[in-house]
Amino acid sequence: MTPRELHDDAIVIDGLIIAKWNRELLEDMRRGGLTAANCTVSVWEGFQATVDNIVRSNQLMAECSDLVRPVRTTADITRAKEEGKTGIIYGFQNAHAFEDQIGYVEIFKQLGVGIVQMCYNTQNLVGTGCYERDGGLSGFGREIVAEMNRVGIMCDLSHVGAQTSEEVILESSKPVCYSHCLPSGLKEHPRNKSDAELKFIADHGGFVGVTMFTPFLRAGVDATVDDYVEAIEYVMNIVGEDAIGIGTDFTQGHGHEFFEWLTHDKGYARRLTRFGEIINPEGIRTIGEFPNLTEALLRRGFSEPVVRKIMGENWVRVLKDVWGA
Repeated sequence: MTPRELHDDAIVIDGLIIAKWNRELLEDMRRGGLTAANCTVSVWEGFQATVDNIVRSNQLMAECSDLVRPVRTTADITRAKEEGKTGIIYGFQNAHAFEDQIGYVEIFKQLGVGIVQMCYNTQNLVGTGCYERDGGLSGFGREIVAEMNRVGIMCDLSHVGAQTSEEVILESSKPVCYSHCLPSGLKEHPRNKSDAELKFIADHGGFVGVTMFTPFLRAGVDATVDDYVEAIEYVMNIVGEDAIGIGTDFTQGHGHEFFEWLTHDKGYARRLTRFGEIINPEGIRTIGEFPNLTEALLRRGFSEPVVRKIMGENWVRVLKDVWGA
């Protein structure tokens, strides 16, 4: 099998895309051979604004039903592959949309949300993000974790502080994930995870999606797809070949204003960080170039079965564990 044939045959899942929603993006997902993706519909928004985002996303999916289908179960991921479409999983990068209502968790599950990050960089009612002093998982947060476990929404800890993350990992009865992170062993950054943190989540049945966001990669804006593969290999050597996948953090189509919104607390308050220039690694600058990642993994010496696991099979397995179907 050639690298392209393997890519076309494999289940390919991106554990985090926060790109600009339009038909052009969905067409590029098909060019890239994506079987499914966790697509962000909430960051700083509260309940109502998040519902409005979902309404708009539903409308776009209906208009582009030749390209995409909604994903509620892992069987929907299989169907997407069979139909030659990309399955869309709705995800949050912040539990803020639950506000102070535990019942909203199930409402969002019914609207198609499958993955929710507990915090986005800063404090919320659940716990603490990675850019401020970490007070750990709150009592209310424990109730949110229990409800997410009950209804089948995966807990994501990518932008979450170390203490809160550890307590969510211990509190959750279902596997949790870092859907999009990089190792601090290759580059120190508040958003990157230490070897100990990576080992801890894997030792407790959790999952790690590796991102390619260049501000967090060792080579920065000079990174190539091979630098991305280096990070994947580094993480896999810690967590094992069954607990690793892809979570690119593609921000395709967004401009300066969007990144300003992301990098200020609540979208408008104090500045949390500066990313500098945003450019994806050479060789995977767009979602349509996803096949180059499969080729780069093979070039690095990964076997075909391991490449299939990394590119999507592992995500399917862990999502089935959490979703129950």
